Amino acid sequence: MEVDGTLLTILGITAGVLILTGWVEQIYKGYKTKRLNDVSKFLMIFIAAGSILWLIYGIVVSDVFIIGTNLAGLTLMIIVSTMKKRYDNLSKIKQS
Repeated sequence: MEVDGTLLTILGITAGVLILTGWVEQIYKGYKTKRLNDVSKFLMIFIAAGSILWLIYGIVVSDVFIIGTNLAGLTLMIIVSTMKKRYDNLSKIKQS
């Protein structure tokens, strides 16, 4: 079965937008509440590892959608991780 290139492009863009929207929502919620207690460090590590592997795969097969989505995903994960560390530290200071 052959799939049209335009359809694959739309599929790739839609998949990337859906995946990244979850991270944007988490960043917004964390910024608003100044809390990210419910974000697991292990979740972040595993998703980051998967994104790095997908990024490498995207580079090997020269797929701009895989590369772009995973670069953006890694950037958003770094933002969430930084926010989590900062807000966890602020929480510890307030409890002292």
